[in-house]
Amino acid sequence: MELGSVARPHGIRGELAVDWFADAAPGAFKRLWLCRRGSEPRPLGVLGSRAHKGRPLLLLEGVTSRDEAEALRGALLCVPRAELPEPSEDEAYLADLMGADVHLPDGSRLGRLDHVEMPAGQEVWAIRTDDGREILFPARPDFIRSFDLKARQVCIDPPEGLLDVYLA
Repeated sequence: MELGSVARPHGIRGELAVDWFADAAPGAFKRLWLCRRGSEPRPLGVLGSRAHKGRPLLLLEGVTSRDEAEALRGALLCVPRAELPEPSEDEAYLADLMGADVHLPDGSRLGRLDHVEMPAGQEVWAIRTDDGREILFPARPDFIRSFDLKARQVCIDPPEGLLDVYLA
């Protein structure tokens, strides 16, 4: 499961500035898998983690220079699902919600959850309507009413006017 991505190198000793999507801090993991398209995931030990200007910095095993860190720009940082704790009853992993039907409070179907974006650390759901339009939904807890993983359904209550922007 994707937990973050390498944004850029930091300094000259191989530290990585990362965009982190998970609730658990990067330092909570002993190792992360470096995932790149066209390559097998590669496990790397987490040697250190600290915050810098609101962004996590990671020091990973085998990454010791700025050039090595630069070569990892854009790579995903992942963990096998089996190594993650089970979410509590009122939580879900985003990967488990992908493809779920998205409904409004009145029960009408809006579309399906297509993918998630994280601009500036804000979780934004891309909902694909049946006619192919995309709705970008700010996935804040106060806008998400409920979800049912078994039924593959999410109920959202979007802020006033949001749907008018996309569906008008």
